Amino acid sequence: MNIGIIGAGHIGSALAVRLTSLGHSVRIANSRGPETLKDVARKTGATPVTAREAARHGEIIVVTIPLKNIPDLPKDLFADVAADVPVIDTSNYYPMLRDGHMPELETGDLTESEWVQQHLGRPVVKVFNNIYADHLENKGQPAGTPGRISLPVAGNDAAAKQKVMALVEELGFDAVDDGSLHESWRQQPGTPSYGADLPADKLREHFAGLGTTRTEAQHAEYLANHAKQEQAMAAQGIKLK
Repeated sequence: MNIGIIGAGHIGSALAVRLTSLGHSVRIANSRGPETLKDVARKTGATPVTAREAARHGEIIVVTIPLKNIPDLPKDLFADVAADVPVIDTSNYYPMLRDGHMPELETGDLTESEWVQQHLGRPVVKVFNNIYADHLENKGQPAGTPGRISLPVAGNDAAAKQKVMALVEELGFDAVDDGSLHESWRQQPGTPSYGADLPADKLREHFAGLGTTRTEAQHAEYLANHAKQEQAMAAQGIKLK
């Protein structure tokens, strides 16, 4: 499969390593230009290109850049991309460590990926946002392996979601349907499943317990959880790009 990755950070690079090892043709882009991606190319086997070239190459496109940088992507990024090509969004909102405060993401009306979808002008599928890059690169296992890590997949387009879920399975993870993009709050930072590497049965059980509509109490709780997580990360000297 031809896969375009826009973003060469931890998640983008981890995906490139795994996807090239599975025989996919991967082109990867960053904001500084392909000439700055020689080390990434050596490590991953992916071909450095511009963002537009990565988008045009993809039968699946992955957008994996800091949330605050989404509005800076070219407005015509998907102009030559067929409507049935899935676009994956991996982004997370980190107001303290990277993104600054975005009031529209703190009211609870929009999920992070709904905000991304609005800015891209293109339907997105949310996945790969709640797993550590190292785990994504190294902890995939064959189907049926006890304790196999599951990854939630949310989106409004059923066909696009199925293509993405098949890719998740190929990478060595159980794909769990997390409903519509509006329900993807259940896999955002601050929620119990974020970074938890839950097996599929536990993740489905957890989602069932949460329900589909985010309550004001849940929203407040998870915002507070995420703020504590960011404070702890800052205390450890962790910086996000």
